Amino acid sequence: MMGTMERLLLAMENQGPGGESLLGSIKIAVLPIVKVFTMCFLGLLMASKYVNILPASGRRLLNGLVFSLLLPCLIFSQLGQAVTLQKMLDWWFIPMNVILSSIVGSIIGFIVASIVRPPYPFFKFTIIHIGIGNIGNVPLVLIAALCRDQNNPFGDSLKCSTDGTAYISFGQWVGAIILYTYVFNMLAPPPEGTFDIDNERLPLKSSTTKSDVVPEQVPLLTQEEAEEVESNLVSSSASGKSKMKIILAFLYEKLKLKQILQPPIIASILAMTLGAVPFLKKLIFTPDAPLFFFTDSCMILGEAMIPCILLALGGNLVDGPGSSKLGFRTTAAIVFARLVLVPPVGLGIVMLADKLGFLPPNDKMFRFVLLLQHSMPTSVLSGIWCCC
Repeated sequence: MMGTMERLLLAMENQGPGGESLLGSIKIAVLPIVKVFTMCFLGLLMASKYVNILPASGRRLLNGLVFSLLLPCLIFSQLGQAVTLQKMLDWWFIPMNVILSSIVGSIIGFIVASIVRPPYPFFKFTIIHIGIGNIGNVPLVLIAALCRDQNNPFGDSLKCSTDGTAYISFGQWVGAIILYTYVFNMLAPPPEGTFDIDNERLPLKSSTTKSDVVPEQVPLLTQEEAEEVESNLVSSSASGKSKMKIILAFLYEKLKLKQILQPPIIASILAMTLGAVPFLKKLIFTPDAPLFFFTDSCMILGEAMIPCILLALGGNLVDGPGSSKLGFRTTAAIVFARLVLVPPVGLGIVMLADKLGFLPPNDKMFRFVLLLQHSMPTSVLSGIWCCC
């Protein structure tokens, strides 16, 4: 028995083909998660009744600060320094991977929801929470925790952090469009007007009559809105610029651009625009640039994003899971499908893309970010729509 244990320990300590022992690989994989749990636990402690430094109002303010300032600063500074026009062309598979992840996840969600048959009106809810993963905050946290280790498998810690943040930020704008279009419409309130329905034994689909208005059947442009736009265009005696202004304002409202253009997305667009122009990149993002003080200030603020969001996340766990009308069966099915069924399919997509030559050669971080996009838990923002 002792001889068997000694051989097992020697095998774990021996270096594999990649130069890392099994114990070293386990350490690299586990330590970032341990760091995340540690900071979340501190947030939970700060929000507990024994300390009460982070009450619910304080956590809301902290979340707002992260979303409106710290996260955009992190994205702007890291993505702007890493991106170029050629790199944007080379990174084309990142937004494509986000789209494929949402499509494949939604298909798996539909199959699981059809088998589990969640209580009405949570059928579409189940599909979305299986199909849409967190491709922003959680990957950024894991990348930051992983790259701080000098023995990380991606090389230099600074380059690891910069490239990882840039890759994740480059895919966020596509995720935002999916969230505020596809997810928004899928999680539209049921005919009853709320998800808070007392009778959990209602059928899978509602028994609506032909006279009932189903959200999916509502036209994008109602008759009243069409008549209003037409009258504005016809009666307007102003120049063509005024008519164009009316059309653009109408499209801005109907396409929900106000919801899509959130601070992190605006920061991503600015970083890609400025970083893709060599003159502007040298003016803002290089260390000897005259405006680098602005980028450096964003970097300082961005470094505070990870601890702040983890403290807020830990604080939000202080009340426990609470009550849920989904039921244990549906909740377990969502967790199992999102974290067990979806990642292997995503691994197959990434491996196929690599085999077809769609990915930059010899870039381990690029592949790691693609895999993260398929293996993250459900997007927090997708759940927020149910409360809207």
